[in-house]
Amino acid sequence: MADLIVGIDLGTTNSEVASFVDGRVQILGPGNGVLPSCVGFSASGELLVGESARNQLALYPERTVRSIKRRMGSGETVMLAGKSFTPPEISSLILRELAGWAKSALGETPNKAVITVPAYFSDAQRAATREAGALAGLEVVRILNEPTAASLAYGYAGGGRHTALVYDLGGGTFDVSVVSVEGDVTEVLASHGNNRLGGDDFDDLLAAHLAREFEKQHGIDVRQGNNPGAKARLWWAAEEAKKRLSSEVYVQIREESVLMRNGRPLHLEMEISRHDYEDMIRALVESTLDSVSKALSDSGRRPGDMDAVLLVGGSTRTPLVFEMLRERIGIEPRQDVHPDLCVALGAGVMASRLSGRDAGRVLVDVSPYSFGISFLGERGGVPYPHCFRPIIRRNTPLPLTRSEEYSTSHPFQTEVDLHIFQGEDDDALKNIPVGDFTIEGLTSLSSSNEIICKMRLDLDGILEITAVEKRTGKSKRITIDNALKAKSDDEIREARKRLEEMYRSRGEEHDHEHHDHGHEHEFEEAGELVESEMEAAFREPLPGEEAALYLVERCRNLLDRMHAEDREEAIELNERIHDAVAAGDVATMNEAARGLKELLFFMEGRPN
Repeated sequence: MADLIVGIDLGTTNSEVASFVDGRVQILGPGNGVLPSCVGFSASGELLVGESARNQLALYPERTVRSIKRRMGSGETVMLAGKSFTPPEISSLILRELAGWAKSALGETPNKAVITVPAYFSDAQRAATREAGALAGLEVVRILNEPTAASLAYGYAGGGRHTALVYDLGGGTFDVSVVSVEGDVTEVLASHGNNRLGGDDFDDLLAAHLAREFEKQHGIDVRQGNNPGAKARLWWAAEEAKKRLSSEVYVQIREESVLMRNGRPLHLEMEISRHDYEDMIRALVESTLDSVSKALSDSGRRPGDMDAVLLVGGSTRTPLVFEMLRERIGIEPRQDVHPDLCVALGAGVMASRLSGRDAGRVLVDVSPYSFGISFLGERGGVPYPHCFRPIIRRNTPLPLTRSEEYSTSHPFQTEVDLHIFQGEDDDALKNIPVGDFTIEGLTSLSSSNEIICKMRLDLDGILEITAVEKRTGKSKRITIDNALKAKSDDEIREARKRLEEMYRSRGEEHDHEHHDHGHEHEFEEAGELVESEMEAAFREPLPGEEAALYLVERCRNLLDRMHAEDREEAIELNERIHDAVAAGDVATMNEAARGLKELLFFMEGRPN
């Protein structure tokens, strides 16, 4: 019989245990299998480990300890309820609790474990981790670097040679590693990070914002004086809002009875937007990118050398983290393994192999496609009515819900058309249309109107899309069955044919409409605006304008391949087209478009 070896992520904020069960590696334990890395004693002297200890932390910090991982190998001691404990002793209580979870799930007590540590852990810190295991009754058969565990969870070990960047942003610490993976060997080429930066710091910034809002509403600053209960309430509210803002654009916060004044409870009621929250944390996220650059430099690698960017840690769910990391490295980060559980699952893979079981990569249900809506935005510096940016991204674990905010595109607009696409191209017309619907009866405003589009995709491949007018809550919803089923070529052709017919018919309608041509819409970044009324969003399009601008777009993609004389001519023709469109000069626009078309004909037929 194979040895029972479990994999454990002994984390700064949370810890998990994993093992090989029913043919695959799984997280063990109640609920979501996440144990807060907190230890404490209640007022009656009862030992508290995990959630119960975390719940009393804000009110009774002298009887509770958290983030003990930061002190491993230091020789320090901590005082709890008048007693002195070493960091390995505190960590052993967490490990013992995890071993109990494993026993409940597996029917036997594990006596061996693989335990993960950050790549930057010193020998003293690794020795302290082994000591904690021994105190918990576990033989630590392997100390595993966390980035190596992540590569195992993502299935990067086992074949070929890869270079990956492992970006680990947890609750209390941040580190980034450049790893080289070949076969079953994972080498950490360089690491950098900050063991005092994590999601807790995001919570602190948001909690301070809530405290300022509470002071504005009631004239009391809960950060001053002895208000541990009020501080705790606002911190928990901030943490919950942070989590929801990963998938929602706006969050309503209502925290009742934050404080009592003259026998009357004082509540906090406010709204926080993802945009405002991301502004609060932007500087912290930017600091992690400095660490990314340093790790790349130390490893002698460039962003273009990376085969993958692997996301680890719950705070990587923050959309701003994903976007800024993608922009810096130039490839889309992978998030197809649960970020909170990734390291534990990788430790479970290693534990399974050491016990003689064949454990490949972690199996998870993910969306194989990206889904989003088309909108009126800018491509190549010109207005384009079929821009696309995913709301649901491919390789995201299922089930999931995501939402994005858009806005109407012209004054007094009372209806919005939503066209849903499946694909990756930023031109919606190059993706696959999967459905469309109209939300009518919107509030007629002289300024833009905010529309929230929410998408929910479940394990059965059912895609539910809801459009909501933020001002009134008016909404409309459609459901698309078999959204994950691959479409045949005939189905794709038919869908695109319907779409082209729809756009042609709408173009004819708009030929008879009149809008305020002096109205200018200020664009933010592409993806912030809904396409809505398509061509009517700016002004009446010129005859042949869309075809001319399409030629301009094709030309931009070929500029780097052109000879100097051709490039100069192409740029001049592009400028003439733009100037003619701005002036409403159809003849000049069409003449320049003909010249550009001829140039592209010869260019695209010329070998590289």
